Amino acid sequence: MANKDAITISRKNIQKGIVILPLREYQKLCERAVPTYYLRGEEAEELDELVKEGLKEYREGKTIKASSLKEALKIYGKKKNKKH
Repeated sequence: MANKDAITISRKNIQKGIVILPLREYQKLCERAVPTYYLRGEEAEELDELVKEGLKEYREGKTIKASSLKEALKIYGKKKNKKH
């Protein structure tokens, strides 16, 4: 009878290198694997301004809630048409 907790790893994989770690730790590593970009100069200033405008609109209740970009565009289109 096979042990349910047993793991079989081939010698070939061991020679290449193998790491075993808890799923949560693996997920954290994946999250941190996304590259970080640092902007300078005019690009950084433009992004800072865009974020400030977005936060201001959020505080003023001018943002919309949507579960996808498609839905957001649909809602935004409806709001825009009501104004005209």
